[in-house]
Amino acid sequence: MTGRSRVRILGIGMGPQHVTPEVADVLRACDYVVAADKGDNDGLLAARRVVAGAYGVELVAVADPERDRSDGVDYPAAVREWHAARVAAYETVLRERGGEAAFLVWGDPSLYDSTLRIVEELATRLPLDYDVLPGISAPQLLAARHRIVLHPVGAPVHITTARRLRDDVSAGQTNLLVMLTSSLDLAGLEDWTIWWGANLGTPSEELVAGRVGEVLGELGAARARAKESAGWVMDVHLLRAPA
Repeated sequence: MTGRSRVRILGIGMGPQHVTPEVADVLRACDYVVAADKGDNDGLLAARRVVAGAYGVELVAVADPERDRSDGVDYPAAVREWHAARVAAYETVLRERGGEAAFLVWGDPSLYDSTLRIVEELATRLPLDYDVLPGISAPQLLAARHRIVLHPVGAPVHITTARRLRDDVSAGQTNLLVMLTSSLDLAGLEDWTIWWGANLGTPSEELVAGRVGEVLGELGAARARAKESAGWVMDVHLLRAPA
């Protein structure tokens, strides 16, 4: 590789229909897209391939390193190791190709996505510049679908993960936007209100809202339908304590 390369980190929302004109213009000018390949039936890779193809840009699929997901594993350490392996894999591609590369981020790069951290590390190893363009986030789309504001009047919304939900509720949080949900564990929150969505903005989208204790069965069935339809499920929900 000679000279400096450039990396564009582009939020693409929940799919091709959410690509903003700003992102579209930048993507057209890129030489290629770099994307993780998680193996057979990788729906997110397929979505990125559609977006790249729509703007005439080659997609370079990079085999995604395995992450340790075993029970009891040190989660932060496992994620650090996974990110380090991703950095090494992407560094190889950028060194070989140079030019202007794009990373297409599902949703928005600012929320629970590793791309920016990985590119920051790449910039310590390679002569490259990078910038970020925003996309429509899952919380934004969740609020739109349910026609709600994410917070009560003059009050905050606490953005968290399913892994931290119990600790945050115990700490007194009463209005939580929950992401990175591998399963729905809502025991003890039956009187809370939930606004839930899965695979938002895709053909397999599912929505449920109501008092937790009254919609648990509906939630489980909707989550199963989304996974069966798409082969994967990505869901997000707002939880609010009773007044």
